[in-house]
Amino acid sequence: MAEGRTLLVVGAHSADFVWRAGGAAAINAAAGGRSVVLALSYGERGESGELWKRPDQTVENVKRVRHAEAEKAAGALGAEFRCLDLGDYPLRVDEEALMHLVEIIRELAPDVIVTHTPEDPFNPDHPTAYQAVRQARLLAAGAGVPSAFPSVRPPALYLFEPHQPELCGFVPDTFLDITRVMERKKEAMEAMQAQRYLQQYYLQRAEQRANHARRVSGESGVRYAEAFQRVLPRVVGSL
Repeated sequence: MAEGRTLLVVGAHSADFVWRAGGAAAINAAAGGRSVVLALSYGERGESGELWKRPDQTVENVKRVRHAEAEKAAGALGAEFRCLDLGDYPLRVDEEALMHLVEIIRELAPDVIVTHTPEDPFNPDHPTAYQAVRQARLLAAGAGVPSAFPSVRPPALYLFEPHQPELCGFVPDTFLDITRVMERKKEAMEAMQAQRYLQQYYLQRAEQRANHARRVSGESGVRYAEAFQRVLPRVVGSL
């Protein structure tokens, strides 16, 4: 992303941004841009298995731990962390929550929004997050035409890579070289102690996607990469 641009990463749960778009957030922040990560929930019920192994655990304590982990991870990436605390499994985005998301998009006027795929056969919250982000983006941007309410320039919309890409209909068309910020991403992943089991998986995924990026580009220096799928066409002046 170019200097001074704003990136908004929206996840269903508080750790989603780290695994799937932590490198993108770090790259944008390092370039002088603003990276904001927004969680619709803390994932306190379905994404915090390690925390629930502790005796006398409570939902409120899990939320506190998850919030602290996410803030630490975001800080490692140079990003800001916010959470709407809507609850998870199932995540429900009612009209009030949707309009809150619209106002955040209007406030930030992001150049790029990144979120989940519309399909996920294993996680009921991820498609809900996608639908909410898609609708909020449309409402905030007014379809790119003058409206009776404040609107922002339509942000580009990308999907980040799900845990099981083939089963979620994810076909990457963009590889981001995150080699220069991979140590920041590793630090952010390590902050997510409630889901330690994902750290090695996403390290390997970054190496695999880097292999694809090298073959596509011929750039031998790409050692780690993140994969994304663009939702809307790109408008260019030339090819």
